[in-house]
Amino acid sequence: MSSIDNYQRNIQRKRKELQNLMQLKNREQLKTNALNSKINSTSLALSKTKIVSTAKSKIRDIDRFRSQILFIDKKIVDYEKKISSKNKQIFDEEKKLVRAQENESKSKQKEQLSNLNEIKTTLFEHEGVHEKMTASIKTLQNLPEKINVLFLASNPIDVQQLRLDEEARSIKEMIRKTKFRDSVLFESRWAVQPMDVLQAINELNPTVVHFSGHGSNSDEIVFQDAEGKAKLISKEAIVQTMMASSNTIRLVFFNTCYSHNQARSVVEHVEAAIGMNTTIGDNAARIFSSQFYSAIGFGISLGKAFEQAKALLMMEGIKEENTPELFIKKGLDAYELIIVKPTELL
Repeated sequence: MSSIDNYQRNIQRKRKELQNLMQLKNREQLKTNALNSKINSTSLALSKTKIVSTAKSKIRDIDRFRSQILFIDKKIVDYEKKISSKNKQIFDEEKKLVRAQENESKSKQKEQLSNLNEIKTTLFEHEGVHEKMTASIKTLQNLPEKINVLFLASNPIDVQQLRLDEEARSIKEMIRKTKFRDSVLFESRWAVQPMDVLQAINELNPTVVHFSGHGSNSDEIVFQDAEGKAKLISKEAIVQTMMASSNTIRLVFFNTCYSHNQARSVVEHVEAAIGMNTTIGDNAARIFSSQFYSAIGFGISLGKAFEQAKALLMMEGIKEENTPELFIKKGLDAYELIIVKPTELL
């Protein structure tokens, strides 16, 4: 069994453990609520009675209920510590998984490069296959130039956890099945902090920048701080970042809730942007984005790719097809913009 399989199994197991801990905590909270109700009703009865013995009995009951609440509160605190620790374990396993996937991808790239070098050597050593090799090289030359897709994921520990790893895996798998798969390089960055964004853009010079995670209805994207907790980034900061970044960026994909205003503003500086006009579910976000990149990998225009992604949501019975919005820079046509274009069409 590969390390990737092990990490995936660990993440799945720890998520089940986390769910069990949260259920146990909720049960204890319900007990506390019930005891508080008893205290309230007993206190009301105490205020109405004039019988001393009855009053003393009610007071003892109240003291007993409060003692039980203190005991339960300690259990709740213990569960909260375990929940926090389990979230940290899941976060660490997800980072290990991503590193393993990236290492596997790099290993495959090295293998492909090695194979290409062997082909070149064979071309010069065996003149008898020169014509066939020449045709193969021409075919390779007609493939599109390589583009970089930069996947920026943020899943802070103090907000609802999203299945961003599944979105990334689904996108990579769909790209792998496309006609021009070798021309689309998928690079991911996880637990993104503000300082990571420009660093990654400067390193990779991406064609597409993809934000995956949470968004707020105040036009903010949720990144992480040094402790892994939520850090809100304003729309203005995102627009400034795109304006100051590499001029290779053609598309910015905000796969976050309430991100349509960011997308609308960003197209002043890039050719196209996608944003969400309300909240979007985990499943919808994964299916929409993976189909969109699949279409891009076949050399389909942004307009057609966007429509295909919406169509797949409808076929899957996910009624969120009107949530994504495509914005195009003034003067451009979405159906003429092609991100992965064969060199023969350039």
